[in-house]
Amino acid sequence: MKTKFDPEIIRHSAAHVLAAAVLEMFPETKFGMGPATEDGFFYDFELPRTLIPEDLPLLEEKMKNIIATNHPFEREEISLANAREHFQRLGQHLKVEIIDDLAKEGKEIVSVYKTGPFVDLCVGPHVESTGELKAEGIKLMRASGAYWKSDENRQQLQRIYGVAFETKNQLEKYLHLREEAEKRDHKKLGKELGLFVFSKLVGPGLPLYTPKGATVRREIQDYSNQLRQGIGYQEVHTPQINKAELFKISGHYDLYKDDMFRVSSNYTEEEYFMKPMNCPQHTQLYAAEMRSYRDLPVRIADFANLHRDEKPGQLGGLTRLRSFSQDDGHCFCREDQIEQEFEAILGCIKEAMATYGMKYHIRLSLRDEAKKDQYLGSDVVWEKSQSLLKKILEHRKIKHVRAEGEAAFYGPKMDLIAEDSLGREWQLSTIQLDFNMPVRFGLEYIDEAGKKQVPVMIHSAIVGSPERFMGVLIEHYAGNFPLWLSPMQVAVIPVSDKFSDYAATVKKELASNGIRVETNEKSESLGKRISETIEQRIPYLVVVGEKEVADRLVAVRTRGSREQETLPLSTFIEKIQNEISKKS
Repeated sequence: MKTKFDPEIIRHSAAHVLAAAVLEMFPETKFGMGPATEDGFFYDFELPRTLIPEDLPLLEEKMKNIIATNHPFEREEISLANAREHFQRLGQHLKVEIIDDLAKEGKEIVSVYKTGPFVDLCVGPHVESTGELKAEGIKLMRASGAYWKSDENRQQLQRIYGVAFETKNQLEKYLHLREEAEKRDHKKLGKELGLFVFSKLVGPGLPLYTPKGATVRREIQDYSNQLRQGIGYQEVHTPQINKAELFKISGHYDLYKDDMFRVSSNYTEEEYFMKPMNCPQHTQLYAAEMRSYRDLPVRIADFANLHRDEKPGQLGGLTRLRSFSQDDGHCFCREDQIEQEFEAILGCIKEAMATYGMKYHIRLSLRDEAKKDQYLGSDVVWEKSQSLLKKILEHRKIKHVRAEGEAAFYGPKMDLIAEDSLGREWQLSTIQLDFNMPVRFGLEYIDEAGKKQVPVMIHSAIVGSPERFMGVLIEHYAGNFPLWLSPMQVAVIPVSDKFSDYAATVKKELASNGIRVETNEKSESLGKRISETIEQRIPYLVVVGEKEVADRLVAVRTRGSREQETLPLSTFIEKIQNEISKKS
């Protein structure tokens, strides 16, 4: 019976076929683990030699043969002791280690799958036979090193990555998008466009922004700040180091201290940390004075730098950093104000995503009810806060998906999952409801009856980290930033040296009107200078020659177009300013 296409089952089954192919090519292979992934699968191996790119087509061919042979996936449940004996006899020490780990968890029975000559320890499920896999929809992508159990202190294995789809067309579409993604790689484009650099002397995950990159970063921050100010937030600034006691009270110390940078003082013995988030400090701004119910909500936003001690292997361009900021906001309010505050922030998020040209959906992130010990607060508090968020989404008729286990440790949240121009999803914005932290810090306000009450704390971010979002946007736009966000908005090129004075005049007038502009007067041909400007993806290219000087005109070419339009300089300035103001 043909199995209906289930991506996870198909991809996990393909991983087993890969392992069988590797066994055929290298009989002495030791097998690690081989799970399904979002688009395919991988498997970790201990091999007699390092794989080379030419090995992958050979393995693909062996996989096709195994698929064509139509081996059944035969499942058997056996005792843990028998499984250990079996894999010990085969010399599969990595599988023996997995079995020993299962024994520590109290397991007594395990399942194994036999696929031709290959036998693997696996819970399944799988397709009924290899013939149900579509060979034309499977491709091996690359091989790389991977530490056993992701532990950098353990031996390094070789990991082979593959993708698996139901049809050849789906595979070809995936490969096309992947090729496009490689062209848009923000690390590559960031270097070509001169936006940021990384230095070995400064350290991994610590980017240095050039004037152009700093401009893009600042524009993202300023826009988020503008949106926040529109709903009553005021900007604050807080220090980058804090006493450990602050994080002990907030709960971050016990859960995250290994991911925080410790700071030592030459003069005191107190324990300090670089702050990984702003919320604990913001509680102290609230606590600095007694509040009345009339003072609420108190809304503050912070763009100060944050630091997290990420593992070097997890860092990736701007999308995973050790030093970054957030367009971070915290609102302290009464319970009857929660819904209006969520609606205001959701409105900001909707406007921001429309401006950046990104589709999105909302994920309702809830507590994992099977792991309550990993969260702060009582069942009563969690039931109350989660019900409130569900009510808000239903009241606004917002389509959403539920995700248990994705809540913050202090409360449930609404996460915005944005889709870029290549269809990839990114978790950006978030709005989080927190009944716990105000209690832990003893925050209060005086209600209408003169009694002390505890405020509710709402954590939110509009695009998350501006630095990370900058990396996302570089790829989303393929480096072609919209005018308002572009690090350089206009390039002025004189036809020859004779027209340099007028080019300087045009540049001065554009700059005095708040437009970011540069001139290209290199001693090169006009064609080459134009080509260089096009490569820099500057939205507008202005060429000035004899006619333009005589009539105070500019010859304008829009990015991506070969057409040229001649305009009075004042008209061009008005056009640019209008486009920038509309963020179109």
